[in-house]
Amino acid sequence: MAKREKAPKLKNKVYEAELFRLQAEMVKLQEWIKLTGTRVVLIFEGRDAAGKGGSIKRMTAYLNPRTARIVALPAPTERERTQWYFQRYVPHLPAAGELALFDRSWYNRAGVERVMGFCTLEEYRRFLHQAPIFERLLVEDGVVLRKYWFSVSDEEQQRRFESRLKDPMRRWKLSPMDLESITRWEEYSRAKDEMMVHTDIPEAPWFVVESDNKKAARLNVINHFLSSMPYEDVTVPPLKLPDRPASRGYMRPPKDTQTHVPDFAGTLLS
Repeated sequence: MAKREKAPKLKNKVYEAELFRLQAEMVKLQEWIKLTGTRVVLIFEGRDAAGKGGSIKRMTAYLNPRTARIVALPAPTERERTQWYFQRYVPHLPAAGELALFDRSWYNRAGVERVMGFCTLEEYRRFLHQAPIFERLLVEDGVVLRKYWFSVSDEEQQRRFESRLKDPMRRWKLSPMDLESITRWEEYSRAKDEMMVHTDIPEAPWFVVESDNKKAARLNVINHFLSSMPYEDVTVPPLKLPDRPASRGYMRPPKDTQTHVPDFAGTLLS
């Protein structure tokens, strides 16, 4: 496998400034989505440690979580395994004025389930047939659908896995399934290629995000999404705080009548 050329690194100051500008645009976009009643679905797919979660985190950092929801479903229950495959995802689709970001999605069937043998060949083939139909139905009903595939090289994925192993704060990000993916790199590659053939449709195309450089990938995906939306600045006029009314004799109860959290922070000052 040919090695990828390393992209030049962004200076932190440039990255932080541009990220903040894009995040401010995301806030404007959310206001427009709420005002127009637009329904938006963003799908983030890719290999383990490809940078999906970090991009979602930055994209939603300043958004109102009431109308911008991150959907990251656990493994299906026994009951869900007996349902129509797409059924467990339908309740998480957005209503008017909402944005749903899927950190992995129904494409689990074309990836991990296919490679690890968690679905039958018949179920897999049925998915490849039904997924484009399902997505066309969403788009025909007015849902804005964007699908992003985060592409990471095997060398960079290996480096990120090793970094997580050494970091107790991020070790939870590694599961036995993640480690198994190392030995099945080519199987995942073939599964992704076949998935693209069947599901890269005009109504809902795949957009590939080169993610060996995490910071560049974050800027690229947010900028691409914003540029694909016909939004405008509909920010409401600034609010004005009212004057506080004069006191009418209210007195707070004594502190010793309530249970307070100990002042741990104060002990750090001594």
